[in-house]
Amino acid sequence: MIICIDVGNTRTKVAVYENSTLQQLIITNNEKLIKNISKQIQGIENCVDIILSSVGDLSLETIEDLKKLGNLITVTHETFLPFKNLYSTPTTLGIDRIVLAAGATLKYPNQNRLVIDAGTCITYDFINSSNQYHGGAISPGIGLRYKSLNDYTANLPLEKISELHPFVGNSTATSIQSGVLNGVIAEIEAFIDHFKHLDENLTVILTGGNSEFLVNRLKNSIFANPNFLLESLFLLHQHIVSND
Repeated sequence: MIICIDVGNTRTKVAVYENSTLQQLIITNNEKLIKNISKQIQGIENCVDIILSSVGDLSLETIEDLKKLGNLITVTHETFLPFKNLYSTPTTLGIDRIVLAAGATLKYPNQNRLVIDAGTCITYDFINSSNQYHGGAISPGIGLRYKSLNDYTANLPLEKISELHPFVGNSTATSIQSGVLNGVIAEIEAFIDHFKHLDENLTVILTGGNSEFLVNRLKNSIFANPNFLLESLFLLHQHIVSND
């Protein structure tokens, strides 16, 4: 049994793999992490390895409790990776972006890859066919865009994702929907087009909490996998173990 844990900005996701197959997916929070995995994962006492990616706040007590459940591998900037990091400030690169880049490198070999993670923030990460990580971009996610309009203006309401987002809004609510949702879609398309202009041999992976909403609204052909970070953790674990 291999347990993959993704501690994000807003929630924590846990994937249980056995015989290289995803068996269970748990969504929880940091405070209830140990309680929920101990209660919900059958055979947790036989756990062999745990691999952890964290961009959120995870207490030292929780980390020590994870070590009691199995051999804990925490992904850091020192982790053995399947790509060369060409970021000019490599120690500032988010752990989640490192894991996604590793997963894209391992799952889609010998290709140019663009990973788009549409979560709290939208991140873009480019790894070329020579397994060199070049960087990408970070912009506010859909929820942050709605919240900023509400927080930093006097009269704009707080909206949420809607199926109705005409390009020309005829009310304040639909104007916000148009600006946020059509703006995000146009932004993502522009990034994809930019990298495709550099090389048509581009594999695009869309992941994150808003990936399922976005996938059918993008004209470009992409691989959509909302749990790609967890899959990437599993692939990275295999990479680390096989090269140990």
